[in-house]
Amino acid sequence: MTINCKGTLIDLSLPRVMGILNMTPDSFHDGGAYKNEKEVLAKVESMLEEGATFIDIGGYSSRPGADHVSEDEELKRVLPVVELLIKQFPDILISIDTFRSNVASKCIQAEAAIINDISAGNLDAEMFKVIAAHQVPYIMMHMQGRPKDMQHNPSYDDVIKEMVLFFSEKIKQTRDHKINDLIIDPGFGFGKTIDHNYEILNSLEFFKHLDMPILVGVSRKSMIYKLLDTTPEHALNGTTALHSISLIKGANILRVHDVKEAVECVRLFNTMDKFN
Repeated sequence: MTINCKGTLIDLSLPRVMGILNMTPDSFHDGGAYKNEKEVLAKVESMLEEGATFIDIGGYSSRPGADHVSEDEELKRVLPVVELLIKQFPDILISIDTFRSNVASKCIQAEAAIINDISAGNLDAEMFKVIAAHQVPYIMMHMQGRPKDMQHNPSYDDVIKEMVLFFSEKIKQTRDHKINDLIIDPGFGFGKTIDHNYEILNSLEFFKHLDMPILVGVSRKSMIYKLLDTTPEHALNGTTALHSISLIKGANILRVHDVKEAVECVRLFNTMDKFN
């Protein structure tokens, strides 16, 4: 199970870690953490040294109830960072967390390697065309509603069944556009109650039937800290526990705030997995 990132084949049969770099002032855990180029470079260098395969850059906060950000503002936040990181770390594999095709296109032209779309093309009809034209790996996330209202009252008749149908349809659409490298993301916390999130995690291996790599993003989310009656800042232990479960159930990529701890999870899992 491989994806082609700028001519390099990345084997996802061994789980990988994607480090999060939020360039937003209002993200739920690390919003506004990086004030200048020096701080950005230091953070990314640290994540790479700790073992991150990918760095995911976002300029539009998708936390529940997040304010709208214009396309120009999103580009101002992410494009200079892509250019800075490519210059400093030429071999870096950058993922861009965006649902906008123009942001995706400009960042790919600046040598970003992956597009991570929370809407799976639902919020921009041109996204599939851009991905097909550039032939970069495409992460498709499931989300009910939009970030502004997705947690108002999420409901499903059968959350697993509806998500499998959603991904099956999206896979067909992207294949019709001749998009080669696809990754699916269940979208923990995006239009789901806490019970929905744990039902999805408990059934994560079922999504392997879609024959696509699976990205899991649970790092410091409310499904952890609300259940444990704590805060995102104190949710690392719970995050590590869910990362371990995710790997056992078939996750190929962990999208995380804490790279070192996630890489340690992967190393322990890989050692155990040798005996299966």
